[in-house]
Parts: sequence; C-alpha cells; structure tokens
Amino acid sequence: MPELTDPLTTLVRRHREPAVVQAVRSTLAAVISYVVALQLSNEPLPLTAPLTALLVVQVTLYSTLTTGIRRVNSVVAGVLIAIGFSVLVGLTWWSLGLIILASLIIGRFVRAGEFVPEVAISAMLVLGVTRVAATAWDRVLETLIGAVVGLLFDVLFVPPVWVQPASEAIEQLSRRMGQLLRRVGEEVSGHTPVAQAAARLHEARRLDHDIVQVDASLRQAEDSLRLNPRVREGLLFRVVLRTGLDALEIAAVVLRVLCRTLTDLAKERTGEPMFTPEVAEALREVCQHLARAVESFAVLITTQVSRNAEKAEDRLMEELAAGRAARDRAAHLLLEGVQRHPRQWQLHGALLAEIDRILDELDVEKRTERLAEELDRATREQRERYPLLHRVQRRLRSSGYGWRRGWFANRD
Repeated sequence: MPELTDPLTTLVRRHREPAVVQAVRSTLAAVISYVVALQLSNEPLPLTAPLTALLVVQVTLYSTLTTGIRRVNSVVAGVLIAIGFSVLVGLTWWSLGLIILASLIIGRFVRAGEFVPEVAISAMLVLGVTRVAATAWDRVLETLIGAVVGLLFDVLFVPPVWVQPASEAIEQLSRRMGQLLRRVGEEVSGHTPVAQAAARLHEARRLDHDIVQVDASLRQAEDSLRLNPRVREGLLFRVVLRTGLDALEIAAVVLRVLCRTLTDLAKERTGEPMFTPEVAEALREVCQHLARAVESFAVLITTQVSRNAEKAEDRLMEELAAGRAARDRAAHLLLEGVQRHPRQWQLHGALLAEIDRILDELDVEKRTERLAEELDRATREQRERYPLLHRVQRRLRSSGYGWRRGWFANRD
C-alpha cells in the first residue's frame, strides 16, 4: 500500500508544479475541443481537434497564443498544399517527395516556427485519407476548433504565474554558491591538498549546470508574466529577476575563477600552508561575508513584499561593507607577505581581483542603476514594437513603477 500511495501523495504535493498543471489543463482543453468538434465537424471521429488543443495549450498564456498561431499556420498550409497536389498529380512516390519538400520550404515562409514538419504531416495525412477537398477542409475546421478552444481555455482560465518556482530556483542557486564560499573560506587555513582544492573547483564548475536549469525556470516565469491579466507590472518583474540572475551568473563565473586560483596556489605550495594564519583568517571572513551577501542578494531580487525587501537590502549592504573591510585587511596582510616573499604574487593579486569583482556585481547602487537602464531599454523596445499596446497600457496604468528598496516604488 505505501508503494501505491507514495506517487499519488507526491502528485498532490506537486499540484502547483508546471508539469502537473500542464497535464490537467491540456486534458480538459482536449476533451472540450473534441465535444465541440463533434457538433461542428462532419467527421465521425474529429480527433484532429483534441490533438491540436493538446499541442496548443501550454503552461503560460503567452506560449499558448504563439503556439496556437504557428500551429494553425502549419496545418492550413499543409492542407492547401495537399489539395493542390491532389488536383494536379495525385499521390505517387515522386509526388509524395515533392509534397514533403514543398511543405518544408513553404513552412518557413508561413512562419510555422518549430511546427514546420507539421506542414508536411498535415499534407500527407490529407492525401492519405482522401482526395476530397471537403474532407480536407474538415481537417482545417478541426484544427481551428482545437486552437480556438485551447486559446479560450487559457484566456478564461488563466495559467498560474510561475514567478515563485523561478524565485525558489534562484534562491537555491544562491545557497549553493554560499555553501561553496563557506567551504572555500574554511579550507584556506593550514595546508590545503591539491585534491581538496580541485574538488572545490569541480564544484564551482557544476554551478554552470545549475544556472542552465535556473535560466529555464526563469524563462517560463517570464512567459507566464507576458499578456497575463493577473499581473499588472509584468515587465518590472521580468527585468528584476533577469538582471538579478545575470549578476549571480557573473558571480558564479568569478567564483569558479577564484577556485582555479586557489587550486593553482595549492599546486605551488604542496608542502606548506597556502597562507599565514592571519591571512587565512581574513580570507575566511571575506568568504563568510560573500556567502551571506550572495544569499541576501537572491532574497532581495525575489522578494515581492516591500518590508522584506528592505530587510534583505539592509542585510546585503551590511555584508558587502563588512566584506570590503575584511578584503582590505587581507590585501594589507598579503602585501606585507609578498614584500617579504614574492612567490606567486600574481596569484595573490588575482585572488583579490576576483573578490573585488564579486563585491562589485552585488553592489546595491550599481544594481539600481543597471535595473533602471534595463527597464528604460525594455520599455522603449516594447513601445517601438507594440505602439498600440503601449498606448492602451498607458491609459490603464494609474501609477508608475520602479526600483527603490524592493520591487514596488514609484518612478518620476
């Protein structure tokens, strides 16, 4: 019994996950489209309608709209090609080849996108079933029914906003980076074996895979904010999260380079400590402050409540200030050591430069400036690309938006 109930329990707990929501919504849309097609189509089993709805309904409204348009384009183009070939040459082995070739080429011109093969599939299915034009148009009707039902389903029952999963993924990434920084800080004391330093380097390299997964989750969140009536300031949310992830990605790259520097230093000093106890303690303190700063930065960019955002920003500024002070102490001690024993001085300089780069990426003032620039750029691009939509939004918007100690504030 436990073996049977565990998957069900897991499914219930994951009822808000995109895969579960997608399965339920697609099933309902497909069934509704089939019922509608039974009433409107001449086909006894209009399975094209639920198939289209199944493929059109996506996790986000934006994806559903774009997918539906491309799929309808592909099916209509395929049917038209099939009708033309059935009238002119019929179905033979060589005409089949021409149909496939023509469908794949025309699919590029009708902007079918990833559904270009669907043009050829639709053409072959129509020719394979019948050469009667009325039946071919039934397939077009079923496709339109499936697409319209899928679109209406997502308009009437708007998909969830997937900001929370993306925010959780960003925070998990920051925690992994923080844990790595803490381990690095603990391991600079005493003698550090090369294998141990190399293990931290491999761990830093694995962050690249984590970032790819977080980026996919964030893309889904960005799509869920586009054209979603539940969200008032979707552009602001998208820019805040995207620029925040960009900063964390740069910090992760620098962290990998920092681990590389420590590995090289461990190779040069296999029989002795990498740093003196005083320098090691200062570097450990720097890593501790960097770890907490990274985690606070993630909380700041993913927090939608102003009060919590203010706390996260205050903590971030405190950790950055303490980190810079510890960095200066480490730099002073390293300079004294290099003046006495200038071995691997370039690695010491590289280490300090990498610490400076991480501190710079997390800086609150620079973050605010970059966010303002990105908001202005995104707004300008959106206004130029969709002038009518921009005019409507301006009339509906009762107040501005901006970034000042959190997500929600007024802009002049």
